[in-house]
Amino acid sequence: MTLPLVSTVRARSVDVPMARPLRTASGSIPTAPLLLLDVVTESGVVGHAYLFAYSRLMLPAMTAIVGEVASGLAGRSIAPTRYMHDMRREFRLLGTQGLLGMVLSGIEMALWDAFGKTVDQPVATLLGGAPVALRAYDSYGMVDLPRDEAALRESVESGFQAVKIKIGYPDADHDVAVVRRVREIVGDDVELMVDYTQALDPPEACRRIRRLRDFDLYWVEEPVAAEDLAGHSFVRRATRARIQTGENWWFPEGCRAAIAASASDFAMFDLMKIGGFTGWMLAAGQAHAASLPVSSHLFVEASAHAMAVTPTGGWMEYLDLAGAILQDPCRPVDGHVTAAGPGLGITWNEAAIERYAV
Repeated sequence: MTLPLVSTVRARSVDVPMARPLRTASGSIPTAPLLLLDVVTESGVVGHAYLFAYSRLMLPAMTAIVGEVASGLAGRSIAPTRYMHDMRREFRLLGTQGLLGMVLSGIEMALWDAFGKTVDQPVATLLGGAPVALRAYDSYGMVDLPRDEAALRESVESGFQAVKIKIGYPDADHDVAVVRRVREIVGDDVELMVDYTQALDPPEACRRIRRLRDFDLYWVEEPVAAEDLAGHSFVRRATRARIQTGENWWFPEGCRAAIAASASDFAMFDLMKIGGFTGWMLAAGQAHAASLPVSSHLFVEASAHAMAVTPTGGWMEYLDLAGAILQDPCRPVDGHVTAAGPGLGITWNEAAIERYAV
């Protein structure tokens, strides 16, 4: 079949309330600043995707980049993998980390959505698999006990078999007290992960992680700076804890460097940073070869498609960024998430977008 051609690409900014605002050791995220992307085709099909800007200060710059890079898409077919390879080659001298890489990945995801809608199939099917129920963990920021106790109990009662909390309080005693209490709340049969969000240096990370040995943690996430692969490797060897990192790996090359450095026991891919589905699939092959379980980071609607075809797929992260602006938000069922379709299964709630427009 002949794929339709791209007519134009639109970008809109929103700042969406989060049901559970994120407080981390490296800063708080009270709302979700999102850049919404629409790839409009000459056939009338529109592909949707969104990007998470972390700070609304970045939204104007990201919008401007979309305007520049999307100008060359008009008249091209909606072939997402070819698009990503072409864009990475075009920006070889500049490099594609940072906002540029995020925008390229977002457009690539929207192209996949348009492709899926054109042939009336989920992206997971186009990638060679099918939507399946994927086990998910409920993702929290720094919890406020006892205020969040009811929410944690509800997570377990609703079927989640794993919960993640962020720690990295000013003193280690606070970390220990929070982890101890959360373990008591969720019970011994639920997996418990902790995330330091890059808050520590390697010696302090080792000191604190050793104090958490009694709580049977499934993983300790990003204890040191994401780019400090040697530091992560050192913490792994020194503590024998299972270290998780990867959400800040840029494109498959980031995955390759982390594997070479023995920086992690797992691989956590972020579609916005790993290079969309094109980058994810290349990185997933590397993780498979290295026997690393792969988990997702954010973008639950799209990640469910990628995880469905990942050979060493592990846990989905359930953290709802965009539900407030979607007609059919992705909701877990008995602690599992299933990809929707056609495409990515994303349909905008235009009234909500108008309400939260920036």
